[in-house]
Amino acid sequence: MDHRSGQKSAAQYLYPPLDPFDQQMLEVGGGHRVYFEQCGHPDGVPVLVVHGGPGGGCSPAMRRYFDPAVYRIILFDQRGCGRSRPHASVEENTTWDLVADMEAIRGQLDLGPVVLFGGSWGATLALIYAISYPQNVAHLVLRGVFSMTQAELDWFYGGGAGRFFPELWAQFEGAIPEEERGDLIAAYHRRLFSGAMIEEMKFARLWANWENALATIDSNFVGGDGPSDYARAFSRLENHYFFNKGFLSEDDWILKNRHKIEGIEADIVQGRFDMVCPPISAFRLANGWEKARLKMVPMAGHALSEPAISAELVAIMDAMRAQVLARCGS
Repeated sequence: MDHRSGQKSAAQYLYPPLDPFDQQMLEVGGGHRVYFEQCGHPDGVPVLVVHGGPGGGCSPAMRRYFDPAVYRIILFDQRGCGRSRPHASVEENTTWDLVADMEAIRGQLDLGPVVLFGGSWGATLALIYAISYPQNVAHLVLRGVFSMTQAELDWFYGGGAGRFFPELWAQFEGAIPEEERGDLIAAYHRRLFSGAMIEEMKFARLWANWENALATIDSNFVGGDGPSDYARAFSRLENHYFFNKGFLSEDDWILKNRHKIEGIEADIVQGRFDMVCPPISAFRLANGWEKARLKMVPMAGHALSEPAISAELVAIMDAMRAQVLARCGS
């Protein structure tokens, strides 16, 4: 049990740990090799897991939200992070490259329509892929929606969230000279890509710590002790994407193109007290989408690892499993 709240930990809602039955490195062009793996049932319902960040990479826990007797679980590390190479590289690394990589993985495995399972930036990328290839998506399962808008960037990097965490915001903002604080994404960009490794690492940790500190509702995060290679890749990639507005042609691109995916069933799980991706984004996405079901989880924040968030996601995948088994006459 979780000693802080008396509730179960997230792990207690998940399926047991499992190992991949297949691991590959896929050459995707531009000097990039993308890692992907398969777990569960080789002939099961394909689920493509889309991790967050950008730059977060996959973890073994992400395999455990699905019944391995029913689902063919596919995880991949997006360009520049996790086990993909080159590490922390932003060259030829855009949203559209990642969409192409997802389609290449689907083609490599000769899959039909897939279930997309993604949270935070993973929800963003899943939505953009679905808008680009609606015929290849069977269902969307999204968590902690981020729709890559200027308003969301302003909230998190312009002082909105900082009003709730002023002492942590002071650390994040205070590392930048006052005259540059009008655009902290650009200010951090200059330092994360300065070419001076010591400076890059210092600001990578500051960038990553600010987000990690706000990820869970009961966080008392102090920061500074994560793996340095992870912090550098995560911070450089995330900043690169946000500095370039997600490489989208206009603000609110996802909502403006939502009509292309309104025929797809979607389940959206959102923490009521998500400080990283506030609930308004999930509400706007689901509002008016007849096939979308939005579940606001009370007393939950942003992280996939939050117990109530994990419980809802497993329940959704189990309900979908029951539908699949019913169709198969099992």
